[in-house]
Amino acid sequence: MSEDFHASKPIYLQVADRICYSIVRGEIKSGEKLPSVREMAVEMGVNPNTIQRTYAEIERDGIVETRRGQGTFVKNDSALIASLRTRIQTEVIETFVENMKEIGLSRTEMLAAVQQFLMKQGEAE
Repeated sequence: MSEDFHASKPIYLQVADRICYSIVRGEIKSGEKLPSVREMAVEMGVNPNTIQRTYAEIERDGIVETRRGQGTFVKNDSALIASLRTRIQTEVIETFVENMKEIGLSRTEMLAAVQQFLMKQGEAE
């Protein structure tokens, strides 16, 4: 199963984001082993070198650790997961605010639009 990727950002970073989102959502638990490089490459439909680079990137960020002969594991650190969640939240908000500024919305208009959107979502749920 091949994933869809955007040309605007390197694939290895997009895969890293997807792994981090899965960790934050609890789909991948603290201490859990990630799929092997080959397994993940097949799952994502990318070259194994891309996954190797992804794993190296998230290891450099301190999110996972590689255990020789065992594989790559999510660090068992709840503070790390909380920090990762906050970092992702900030990035999403920054992107949203920048996009809203680009179309000329003020802070007040942004907040009103978000409140209106959430109210509509509440009706749909």
